[in-house]
Amino acid sequence: MDLGNRPVHGPHFGHSHGIDRDADARKLIVALALIVGFMGVEVVTGILAHSLALLSDAAHMLTDAAAIGLSLVAVGLARRPAKGAMTYGLGRVEVLAAQANGVTLLVLAAFVVYEAIRRLVTPPHVRAGLILGVALAGVAVNLAATWTLSGANRRSINIEGSFQHLLTDLYAFIGTAAAAAVILATGFQRADPLASLLVAGLMLRAAYGLLKASGRVFLEAAPHGVDVDAIGNALVAEPGIVEVHDLHVWEVTSGFPALSAHVLVEVDADCHAARARLSALLAEQFKIEHTTLQVDHEAGELLEIQPAVRRPAEPA
Repeated sequence: MDLGNRPVHGPHFGHSHGIDRDADARKLIVALALIVGFMGVEVVTGILAHSLALLSDAAHMLTDAAAIGLSLVAVGLARRPAKGAMTYGLGRVEVLAAQANGVTLLVLAAFVVYEAIRRLVTPPHVRAGLILGVALAGVAVNLAATWTLSGANRRSINIEGSFQHLLTDLYAFIGTAAAAAVILATGFQRADPLASLLVAGLMLRAAYGLLKASGRVFLEAAPHGVDVDAIGNALVAEPGIVEVHDLHVWEVTSGFPALSAHVLVEVDADCHAARARLSALLAEQFKIEHTTLQVDHEAGELLEIQPAVRRPAEPA
């Protein structure tokens, strides 16, 4: 098809989909500054106190910083308009960032589990008082960072990935403080690696959620909470609609569901009015605004095309 000089536009990512990426970027920067500043303090203290719990928290905070940095890059790329071969833009980079965050949590959890088991067998002596002070400070810093990101658009799986990093780190600091209190009260040194195992369990839970959610997007499954059968039944129940098939519902990126379908209408129905009516139904009832509907009239008897018969050549 010749498009001439008309501009070609792909789907638009940004405010039209309820996403204020500038505001999200500002919140990510604030959270990153809080995490990086405290991470340096925690590394030094963990080494001095010989605490695996603190060092594992510091390692997790490093992944927090990397996760937030990756989220910032993804937000910047997602701002770019759709053009050329990237007909949907770069919005799905945010899903890639979320998947990377899930993988880093998974790998880090495995490392922490290994170190915790080793220290359960031969527990080192830790300076519980110093650990308790740093852990309580960490709770305060992570509360501030988590609260900052909680105000961002968590419908974005990219933002949710960074938020989960911070949330598990907050729980980790609470566990570390509890372990230090137990050591101070009872002298039970194994409380430190036991707290690390709790941290690892939280990491695995967050990693599973992120990998499952990002995997659904890449496999082009229907968005979470969307009932495809209910959509099909609602469409075919409209007046004049005979059949709906090849119905596909997927998520281009977080908060951007899309739908395509082939719709057959009655012979005397207005196919253009039917398409407009179905599009409005999908937007109002199912919150799906990006739709591609191929609407055709119901066919009568199909023409049967026979292969051509070659006639014998006439004699010269």
